[in-house]
Amino acid sequence: SRLEDILTFKTRIVCLIFLYLFGLSACGYRFAGSGSFPEGVNYIFIEVIENRTSKIGVERVVTNQIIFEFSKRKESSLVNKLDQADAILKGSINSIRTQTISRLDSSVANEREVTMTVDLKLIKRDGGAVIWAANGLSDREAYDVADAKIETDRNEELAILRLSERISERIFNRLTDDF
Repeated sequence: SRLEDILTFKTRIVCLIFLYLFGLSACGYRFAGSGSFPEGVNYIFIEVIENRTSKIGVERVVTNQIIFEFSKRKESSLVNKLDQADAILKGSINSIRTQTISRLDSSVANEREVTMTVDLKLIKRDGGAVIWAANGLSDREAYDVADAKIETDRNEELAILRLSERISERIFNRLTDDF
């Protein structure tokens, strides 16, 4: 009788899991970013993101991360030549702010946080109509302040890279949501 109770319980669990998975598929559940691009766009050319900040080279980091994210998730959608694209993804880095978030004492920073804000738009190659836009995408990342300035600068660069990775994921997910 104890064995039958255990088998019945396990059978119920398996059935519940099956029903849950069936329910997910029936309601159209899918992973974020697994949809298609807006308005039938198949091929995208990614322009170098404009840098409107005083931080030198950040446009290269952000652009490379966006290209990497698109390559990783939908490689066949990227084109290297503008004339092969259905649409162009362009944008700007509007701000990068750094602030101290913790201190060792009143004059020595222990940890800083960098915040980046980006605007993007997807425009039709022919005609230039905006098909999708994301304004004010923002994220922040903390980093350690080291004794050596060169190490602190490297920590900030890594924080900006991590920010770029997360923002690029959000860009791709928003662009491919079929709502």
